[in-house]
Amino acid sequence: MSSEDRTDPDTTARSSVAVGGDGGGDRDGGAPPTGGPGPGKHGRASSGRGSFFKELPFLIAIAFVLALLIKAFLVQAFYIPSGSMQQTLEIRDRVLVNKLVYDFRDIHRGEIVVFNGLDSFTQETTIAPPTNGVQRVLRGISSAVGVGAPGEKDFIKRVIAVPGDRVACCTDGKVTVTPAGSDTPVVLDEDYLFEDNAEVFCANGLGEASCPTGSEGILVPEGRLWVMGDHRSSSSDSRAHIDDENSGTVPQDKVIGRAFVIVWPLDRARVLSVPETFDSALGPLPAYGVAAAPYALGALGALPLVAVRRRVARRLRARRSR
Repeated sequence: MSSEDRTDPDTTARSSVAVGGDGGGDRDGGAPPTGGPGPGKHGRASSGRGSFFKELPFLIAIAFVLALLIKAFLVQAFYIPSGSMQQTLEIRDRVLVNKLVYDFRDIHRGEIVVFNGLDSFTQETTIAPPTNGVQRVLRGISSAVGVGAPGEKDFIKRVIAVPGDRVACCTDGKVTVTPAGSDTPVVLDEDYLFEDNAEVFCANGLGEASCPTGSEGILVPEGRLWVMGDHRSSSSDSRAHIDDENSGTVPQDKVIGRAFVIVWPLDRARVLSVPETFDSALGPLPAYGVAAAPYALGALGALPLVAVRRRVARRLRARRSR
């Protein structure tokens, strides 16, 4: 055997180790690993997607329940079906109504309120009933969460006079309010009105024949409100019911809440503030309980935030433990 045919055993062993070590081979003779992810990663990804879809119906149900609770106790959206509040509110505007505010203070003059006019007001609009089952279901859901058309007995007007006030029209064509405890009528400078027909009214009824100059205004009974639309010539408000036993006034306990902001359409979105004349001429009413309101609202808002924080913390701990 020649020297070229002889092989050094040590050299052969070293070459075998080098090829196996750097190439990723298994020294124990196993197959080299592939470049793809292990089965555990696919399992976790698939499990995550499956878990989300399993939770989705639960999340939808929770969202629906929260919407019902918010509508019932906090804020509700209302659709404007008529022009009785133009131009402050236009037809098809949507406003948010604070249903909690009057649990902490009295209703103030100049505020826009939504109330149930059942047995006291005549409906201003007629809403066509649904024509099929699908429409009935959709209307029921939208009404339940507060984004559908309002009920035919829901009205939205501006509060002009509160219990103890006397209200009349007209002095120089304007409404006057005599606050409780005063004998001097205060003329309201209502620059927000649209098409004011300056309809004359007083404690004796409607019209100039019943209400000569200096006639006494209508006394707003305890627990009731005198309300009017901003579009005076197109509003069926307290004036239209002046001959009933309560002189057209609305029960305070029928008030659903205060409309405080327009949210739709977006180009009309704005806060619905009290016109200056109600504060400058009549002076602001005392706001009993207002100081407690932020704390109560803060406590209510903190509950869902705490729940979310705990859920996030649990998920982070679960990820770290993997």
